[in-house]
Amino acid sequence: MVSEHASPLAVLGEADAGGQNVHVAALADHLCRRGHEVTVHTRRDDPGLPDRVVVDAGYTVEHVPAGPPEPVPKDLLLPHMREFGQELGRRWRARPPDVAHAHFWMSGLASLAASEGAVPVALTYHALGTVKRRHLGEDDPSPADRLDVERRIGQDADHIIATCSDEVFELAAMGVTHRRTTIVPCGVDLARLRPDGPADDRVPRRERHRLIYVGRLVERKGVETAVRALVDLPDAELVVAGGPAASELDGDREACRLRKVAAEVGVADRLVMLGGVPPVDVPALLRSADVAVFTPWYEPFGIAPVEAMACGVPVVASAVGGIVDTVAGGVTGEHVPPRRPDVLAATLRALLDDPERLAAYGRAGAERARSRYSWEHVAARTETVYDRLARRRPMAASQ
Repeated sequence: MVSEHASPLAVLGEADAGGQNVHVAALADHLCRRGHEVTVHTRRDDPGLPDRVVVDAGYTVEHVPAGPPEPVPKDLLLPHMREFGQELGRRWRARPPDVAHAHFWMSGLASLAASEGAVPVALTYHALGTVKRRHLGEDDPSPADRLDVERRIGQDADHIIATCSDEVFELAAMGVTHRRTTIVPCGVDLARLRPDGPADDRVPRRERHRLIYVGRLVERKGVETAVRALVDLPDAELVVAGGPAASELDGDREACRLRKVAAEVGVADRLVMLGGVPPVDVPALLRSADVAVFTPWYEPFGIAPVEAMACGVPVVASAVGGIVDTVAGGVTGEHVPPRRPDVLAATLRALLDDPERLAAYGRAGAERARSRYSWEHVAARTETVYDRLARRRPMAASQ
């Protein structure tokens, strides 16, 4: 595996450390459990890091020199990908892997350069620049030529592993045919995220409903939509878990903006901002909620709604990106359009006033998470893609 900016060893909450780090670590772990030999190549961002680390799960992490051995924001890494690819190529010529699985577009660029046609390359984008540029416009910090590179590597890679059906259609518009694409969703840790277990203390439901958001604290996640919806939900509070530690929220731009919005619309007393919450504490927090609310402008996959479902919590979420796949409307929750607090409030009101439907959605969500989003299931589906690619390797090597 190649994950240029997202090391499976990274501490979540650090810059550029999030869902991709978790995905790579969990997939590597479960592939090892299935009997595979896995090496993860990631960029060296600290001179004190060892060349190789063997993780307890059994996979190896190799720190590849490319650019300065210090943290570099991922949007500034493109100039170092040539060096990254050259070093990968040197290693792969000495010990060729059966398959290379690149995570993120820059890893795809480096992997294709390193493979020299002898190593089949699967690519998981994790996020597409076309979607990001469409929604962020001039505020998109990505390199100017990201879209051109993404299109080219999508056409050059041997196979694309997409995380949702929406991504398949986006890829088709880029010239990547359906027959070269397989959908394999992201997974969740079902041993940790379960409907049974303790729940955090809260105001009793008869006095106040609890809505909850867990995730990154950035504007595109649409937390403002949920804050504004509180105006029409006077018996509900919104608990927001994300961003820096609680003690640092006063210095966080998005946290300050959300608090200002809440004050302006008169709901500041019902907005509870917890700051970042350790993963070990997330299940109990989720289980304390009546409904989990996720209303991003766009979302490549959206692991947080699946985590809420795994804990037996109904979900109301934007009908965008991967959430269209994960949240089954009318079964595990409801879909709403992004940036429409009026629609969100009406949807939540109807759901909160129907305890039986809330309970049914919670049960169905937990079952859906178990049946579709376990890491065992994700690893097995990924393995089928690797098997097909590995069978092509002798032919590629002989040409």
